[in-house]
Amino acid sequence: MGISRQAYYKRNRADAARLILDQKVAAFVQQKRLRQPRLGTRKLHYLLQCQPLLELQVGRDRLFSILRERRLLVARKRAYHKTTDSHHRFRRHPNLLKPGPDQVVPSGPEQVWVADITYLPTQEGVAYLSLVTDAFSRKMVGYHVHESLHTESVAQALRRAVKHRQTVRPLVHHSDRGSQGGFNRSSQHWIVVQTLDTHSVLRQVFSSRVFFEV
Repeated sequence: MGISRQAYYKRNRADAARLILDQKVAAFVQQKRLRQPRLGTRKLHYLLQCQPLLELQVGRDRLFSILRERRLLVARKRAYHKTTDSHHRFRRHPNLLKPGPDQVVPSGPEQVWVADITYLPTQEGVAYLSLVTDAFSRKMVGYHVHESLHTESVAQALRRAVKHRQTVRPLVHHSDRGSQGGFNRSSQHWIVVQTLDTHSVLRQVFSSRVFFEV
């Protein structure tokens, strides 16, 4: 083995002592977690250092390894950024894409567009990405990156999609029931139509009132 018998037994004793210490540290952690289930590694390390009589002092990296090996690490809660506000006072229309007698099933591109908003974590904070996707081709037809959920910022993705349309046939614009986007302030479904003066406008599926132009 390349080592003396004395060194071999000495190493075994050290490994055994280390294992015993690790087990005592783990027991200490479990006891503290009975009252504070989400007590983190840094706080636990501080508590261990503050009680020298227990002789449980270990480095922070070693404490982390002890907890990881025994699955005692507290899972970090992922930051959640809400991009949809469904609790608003605006009128809600039925979901035209939901299975039923009135379901709209696209048979080709530019018949149904689906809009969504997600967030992009950056070094300077959180940015938002508005997307418009064709339900048939799965192609992204419009997008816009913005710093807030204001109406004008969110509507830019839809403007870009309408600008690059290849047909003039009516289509359904489907979004969630949030109130962030100007296009879903009163409804989650819109039809894009071509007017006589060649300007595309957004009209509600259930109303002839023009909401805004794009």
